[in-house]
Amino acid sequence: MERLVVGHLFPDYLNIYADRGNIAVLSARAAWRGYRLEVESLGAGAEIPRGEHDLFYVGGGQDREQALIAPELAALGPALQEAFEAGAAFLAVCGGYQLLGRFYRDQSGTELAGIGLLPLHTVAGSRRMIGDVLLECELEPGSKRTLAGFENHAGRTILDEGAEPLGRVVAGFGNDGESGYEGCRVGRAIGTYLHGPLLPRNPWLADWLLAQAIAHRSGELPTLQGLPDELEQQAHAVSARRAEARGGRN
Repeated sequence: MERLVVGHLFPDYLNIYADRGNIAVLSARAAWRGYRLEVESLGAGAEIPRGEHDLFYVGGGQDREQALIAPELAALGPALQEAFEAGAAFLAVCGGYQLLGRFYRDQSGTELAGIGLLPLHTVAGSRRMIGDVLLECELEPGSKRTLAGFENHAGRTILDEGAEPLGRVVAGFGNDGESGYEGCRVGRAIGTYLHGPLLPRNPWLADWLLAQAIAHRSGELPTLQGLPDELEQQAHAVSARRAEARGGRN
């Protein structure tokens, strides 16, 4: 089997909201296509050789966990920037999404430095934004898809002017409850508040990420064979219906 390497950043701290399920989905869908996914835990002081990792994953955490690991993640920032520039893919969820931006400012006004990979910053709000969410995305020109998930965050994430969101909010709050957009995408890097976990109910996004990882390893974007995703599509439909019943930004 061909090899793909995933760098899982700070899994002992940023691991809430069933985010580990995203790794399980990537591993299974890679194996079904003949790829062996090697998952390497990356913590404080980790070595990140340029070109070694095809995909980086960072999950969600509460303010306490974010504060504990933010300086260590920032120290890895230059190596992660190099990996991104060399073509590695990224998926960052919730707290990890915030720390891939320039900074997160908590309720006390304390700023946690991010790595600046994504063009955004986040400021803690007074009210949590919780519930099912549905997005319309267009990661490939002319191919519109929907993403369904669950959001639970007090942070208000503000994208820089001209930055590309992951998707348009159909139902739910999104980045800040006002802009009508959710997440951020820069090339092969994606940040989002959607969890629950995200990939089991959105197999097309899992395959998009796998394709980007394979392209980094091989130098060529593959055409992945389809899989029987009936259960995954049912999960997506249930989540989408819950979000649609919830309505717009509320």
